[in-house]
Amino acid sequence: MKTINLSEQNTVLNRFVSELRDVEIQKDSMRFRRNIERIGEIMAYEISRTLNYASLETTTPLGLSTTNVPTDGIVIATILRAGLVYHHGFLNCFDNAENAFVSAYRKYRENHQSFHVHIEYIASPKIDDKVLILTDPMLATGGSMDLSYQALLTKGKPKHIHIATIIASRQAIEYCQNNFPQDKTTIWAAAIDPDLDESAYIVPGLGDAGDLAYGEKE
Repeated sequence: MKTINLSEQNTVLNRFVSELRDVEIQKDSMRFRRNIERIGEIMAYEISRTLNYASLETTTPLGLSTTNVPTDGIVIATILRAGLVYHHGFLNCFDNAENAFVSAYRKYRENHQSFHVHIEYIASPKIDDKVLILTDPMLATGGSMDLSYQALLTKGKPKHIHIATIIASRQAIEYCQNNFPQDKTTIWAAAIDPDLDESAYIVPGLGDAGDLAYGEKE
């Protein structure tokens, strides 16, 4: 299994991640959402370089042009709710992709230091022999990603899985490496952080991405 940490490369992606983390800049929820969307666009481009391609002949007003274009069927699967704007970034790049959505959320116990992940809703096309891109901006423990993937397997078996996140913890990376198919999974992260706190939030992270994007919830 290959894990790609895009923060190890010097690209404009790093500025968008830095702005997401900044406690002052993230007060602008529109800019916060746009930065997530832009990171989704960049990550989709990076993933596009791994796909299968074939020549396509196009008729122009003055002749014929041949271009290599991707041929894989793609399903973008996103965990609600923070993932919505991230999903849109991927869809800006893969505009003919099919789409899946999973409602997975933490249900905390009284001490707010332990929880279980609850899957409430799934809407997905068939994913047999397609490239499945699992997107979630924050990959804290890996549990939500794993349960969402297991739920999506009721719709078929993909030929390759791309786990795409903005900020992941090292624990989540290790969890996914141990629980997803070794021979057909690639993990993509815009940054990998070292720790989780007692409530399983990523440190230094950026806070609650869903609340920052869409407002606080009860």
